Amino acid sequence: MQSRFRSDRRLTARMGVTLFLLGLLYVAFMAALIVLLKSWILVVVIAAVLLGCQYWFSDRIALFAMHGRVVEREEYPELHGVIDRLCAVADMPKPVVAVSQMEMPNAFATGRNPNNAVICVTTGLLRRLDRSELEGVLAHELSHVAHKDVAVITVASFLGVIAGLMVRFAFYSSMFRGRKDQNTLAVFAAVLGISAAVYALSFLLIRALSRYRELAADRSAALLTGRPSALASALTKVTGDIARIPSKDLRTAQAFNAFYFTPALGSEPGLARLFSTHPPLEQRLDQLGRISAELGEAATPGKA
Repeated sequence: MQSRFRSDRRLTARMGVTLFLLGLLYVAFMAALIVLLKSWILVVVIAAVLLGCQYWFSDRIALFAMHGRVVEREEYPELHGVIDRLCAVADMPKPVVAVSQMEMPNAFATGRNPNNAVICVTTGLLRRLDRSELEGVLAHELSHVAHKDVAVITVASFLGVIAGLMVRFAFYSSMFRGRKDQNTLAVFAAVLGISAAVYALSFLLIRALSRYRELAADRSAALLTGRPSALASALTKVTGDIARIPSKDLRTAQAFNAFYFTPALGSEPGLARLFSTHPPLEQRLDQLGRISAELGEAATPGKA
């Protein structure tokens, strides 16, 4: 079922190009592994198992890691009420609602499709945001669900997982078999080199894809709610509060930055932004400011 979330064509085109490049990289990598390892069955089986696990169990893994707990309407009526309203406006199925007892103010969406999705918010976020700000954040997360961003990122990141696995496979295979001839060492070096290069390239492409999808989700959320200023306020508030949380409390959360509303770390200037899963706060606020101006020109009285 098509939701009413609006998307940005330029951002969609960028995500499409990035996915195309990842696909080319994936095909080249798998072909090289088949030639070098001379066992396409092994490569295909490993690839299928890992992809299946990531695709089917990403929601459970994320909830377990972030101590999320599914909550009913009686426990969090306001949270359920906001999600109910947004889902009705967006014409999409309601996801499972979960809450994580964490001081870090954040939220994330996970699940392979809109019919099997979970939205989780932390108690730190619920305490800090007013209703309109919370609505903006939840609309952002619902946009990820509607556009199947979690599935896209899961599949895209799969290539990096395979690359890392092949490095370990080549290393332990040569070590335990005790084969030290030149051909074995040459194959090991080739697999190691190709895998390292593929991991580095896929890492950068996935980060770029993640940044594009965050901008697209911001835009979709702002247009759905009609209140980009509320989303901008939530972004500013949450980013500032996260920066004040001790680093030791963020270590577990950082592994799931790609799923979060805003990353669990501070500002990253210069080249470090290439490795970030989210665009800079300034860029997100600038986009929301432009959308606010657009809506101000086109808005009609009483529009939410």
